[in-house]
Amino acid sequence: MKNSRRSFYLPFTLGHFANDLVPCSVVVLAPSIALEMGLKPMEVGLLLTLHTLGSALGFFPAGLLADSARNRGNLLMLTFWWVGLGYLLASWAQGFWSLAILFALAGCGDAAWHPLATAILVKSDPQNRGQALGFHAVGGTLSAVIGPVIAGIMLASMDWRKTLHWIILPTLIVGVLFLKIRKLVPEQSHRKVISKEKFQHLWKSWTKKNGLLIICLMSSYHMSLVALISMIPLYLREFHELSSAKTGLAFGMMILSGAFMQPLMGRLSDRVGRRRVIVFGIATSAVCAFFIPFLESLGLLLMIIIFLLVGVGLLEGIRSSLLAAAVEYTGGREGTTLGFAYTLMDGIGAFGALIAGWAAGIQFSHVFVLAGIICTFSLIFCFSVSLSSDNVTHTA
Repeated sequence: MKNSRRSFYLPFTLGHFANDLVPCSVVVLAPSIALEMGLKPMEVGLLLTLHTLGSALGFFPAGLLADSARNRGNLLMLTFWWVGLGYLLASWAQGFWSLAILFALAGCGDAAWHPLATAILVKSDPQNRGQALGFHAVGGTLSAVIGPVIAGIMLASMDWRKTLHWIILPTLIVGVLFLKIRKLVPEQSHRKVISKEKFQHLWKSWTKKNGLLIICLMSSYHMSLVALISMIPLYLREFHELSSAKTGLAFGMMILSGAFMQPLMGRLSDRVGRRRVIVFGIATSAVCAFFIPFLESLGLLLMIIIFLLVGVGLLEGIRSSLLAAAVEYTGGREGTTLGFAYTLMDGIGAFGALIAGWAAGIQFSHVFVLAGIICTFSLIFCFSVSLSSDNVTHTA
């Protein structure tokens, strides 16, 4: 039974990797896009914000489908083609707004994958939600490592448009593989998308004090993460004048640390409780962020990269713990809950890129102070909220 539950770990991790590869590369493409189109840091932040906001529109509808659609395998398979063809169209955009809109539409396909896949995983292995979500997250985190590195290397010899043409190929190839894998996903009995009573129950759950605090926690957490990762490539390339390849490599190493952290921290939160893991991750990341301006004044680039590696890695690492906490809070409708959680994180959290772009326009070091401040607010919310996992006995 245990092996059966975990049979989706590998194909879903691969699928997550393929779907996230292009969206995760956009942040490294952004400096080249800015150079070609003459964009300022705040406009780069706006482009990334609109990209993420557009993606956020796909989370909640996909979450509803995850709880109601009979054949979810077909829906998973379609997301790859939506992503691949969507970004192909974006590569031909000539203006800022046409590019932003096409990026947003393409991102919707990637967004749809997440609640569909994670709902299947947490429902098939309910005793290890954090671990299951952590393994799924490895695919996305690896794409956030490999995508920027590949994009950075390619940008050294071609423009961002041709680079985009090449990095959509893995997405389309895995889309072909899922023509077979989709058949392994068990069908579920058809249910209404959501009844009036269920909607009222969910609404009451999230509008209670504890629900609102969880919303604030997830939103502020992801805003701090987005603020960091949206400006780090621009910071390394423009302020420290690193090449595209070195920028992609350094940024990839930072995200790679999160790839190793997510399943480990997810499993740890299954055992010792969500709060301890979340507090540790956010608090350590806040300290790292606040130290960056000091290290910058000393000209210690290597130490800056190490502190960013730790800070970004831990923030990425606790994501699966937060998502598991959201599922446990509602106690059902996994797809709808995860779709709502993803919408919060990527919707409200997207504004982290916008305010980070504003801060970078004044002085790059302000970005890290801003991220540290937002992390501090996340800590306050975490200590104020009641998490379901803290009310049960855990074993080592």
